Amino acid sequence: MSSHPVPQDLPTRIQHYIDGKFVDSIDGDTFDVLEPVSNEVYVKAAAGKKADIDLAVAAATRAFQEGPWPKMLPRERSRVLHRIADIVESRDARLAELESFDSGLPITQALGQARRAAENFRFFADLIVAQADDTFKVPGRQINYVNRKPIGVAGLITPWNTPFMLESWKLGPALATGNTVVLKPAEFTPLSASLWAGIFEEAGLPQGVFNLVNGLGEDAGDALVKHPDVPLISFTGESRTGQIIFGNAAPYLKGLSMELGGKSPAIVFADADLDAAIDATIFGVFSLNGERCTAGSRILVQRDIYDEFVERYAAQAKRVKVGYPHDPETEVGSLVHPEHFAKVMGYVEIGKDEGRLVAGGGQPEGFEFGNFVAPTVFADVKPDARIFQEEIFGPVVAITPFDTDEEALELANNTKYGLAAYVWTSDLKRAHNFAQSVEAGMVWLNSNNVRDLRTPFGGVKASGLGHEGGYRSIDFYTDQQAVHITLGKVHNPTFGKQDPAAEENRPTDLEDPDPR
Repeated sequence: MSSHPVPQDLPTRIQHYIDGKFVDSIDGDTFDVLEPVSNEVYVKAAAGKKADIDLAVAAATRAFQEGPWPKMLPRERSRVLHRIADIVESRDARLAELESFDSGLPITQALGQARRAAENFRFFADLIVAQADDTFKVPGRQINYVNRKPIGVAGLITPWNTPFMLESWKLGPALATGNTVVLKPAEFTPLSASLWAGIFEEAGLPQGVFNLVNGLGEDAGDALVKHPDVPLISFTGESRTGQIIFGNAAPYLKGLSMELGGKSPAIVFADADLDAAIDATIFGVFSLNGERCTAGSRILVQRDIYDEFVERYAAQAKRVKVGYPHDPETEVGSLVHPEHFAKVMGYVEIGKDEGRLVAGGGQPEGFEFGNFVAPTVFADVKPDARIFQEEIFGPVVAITPFDTDEEALELANNTKYGLAAYVWTSDLKRAHNFAQSVEAGMVWLNSNNVRDLRTPFGGVKASGLGHEGGYRSIDFYTDQQAVHITLGKVHNPTFGKQDPAAEENRPTDLEDPDPR
């Protein structure tokens, strides 16, 4: 194994951040954090338990009830969020270096994620200032308006695939709307999350508004979900974990936003721009090491062009450059952790019995160590195959032929998931009709996965519950209170015994209290 550079000034330990201070776990427990190229332990992180979550929630509750943050004007909070974005942008190279080292993401892709994190804060900083709430008028009779209020302590549980950016996606709207937060980052990748504390302090976020507890999902995550003083949980991760969170949150009737797994189809019709479709579907499953929820990991190709597509796709997949995460030339780096590597390689072996292997199928030449996986392509995959139905979350793709539009739609919808779908065709009517019929929360027509932060992000079926993004995030992180004001004479039906002297003035019909 060649030498893999270690970033300078790595922390000697990773701690929690509670009420403005870095602290160890109350019981002193830690867990090992592995570097994914060598799988060697490079740091120990504090292992949070219920007692640590209790401290963090208490700090966040105090900051919400007694601190200035929820009561600040939107413009004031916006200024803090813009400062956060400025700091993140100014440190993008360092953030990318640490993220790449900790997660195995190629450095160029990690740099893009760091910049997106800054943009997420900037977007919500602008949105809360521009935001308008509904007002409904009945001229001369009544005004009804909507009042939005922060809810309280938001519990944020984030995944390991693009940790810093996905943390920003939740932190941005949660803080913008005036809530306080407790963040529980993924245990595989705690390094970049620990940087938020210094960034927030420098930007002027009040003490106690942001709290961070590291730890295992079954300990720290479970305690956060079950805490009675945490009314909101936003979770991104596996569908099975989402089911457990759903059940554990139910007794408390918590607000839930859950972006879960996916097995997204990319449908390529015979009239598609083949060059563009191949480029997009290569990128769609092999970028971010294939560890992306919206990966187009099932490619459905019309039979007229199937053989040509498979041949060209396999040839291009073999040219995808696997390498060290720190190398700017690398397109696929190292998977995040040996546990996940074992899972993905298990699916590769299953695929050899379920499809025709046309690219990859093991570790790439020169990288037969760590968690490297060659971009792997299976053709002729049947719809009941496990590699067609189950989320692999790695650089592995299944290609399946279809004949008609109806068959394509049936295949596209033939999984328990429904996160994203990609459609490639020159027929505009077909594209729109297919988009309307496919069971997916997001559809891209003749496009790679390009996010517009104003649009709702989320899935259907086993891919999630609720949507975030744009005003949907504002909806989730605020209580909406309807306020009604009577402008004219009050017309109340009178119940109860009347003064007999006033009986002759009593109305014969009850008036309708709805003035519309």
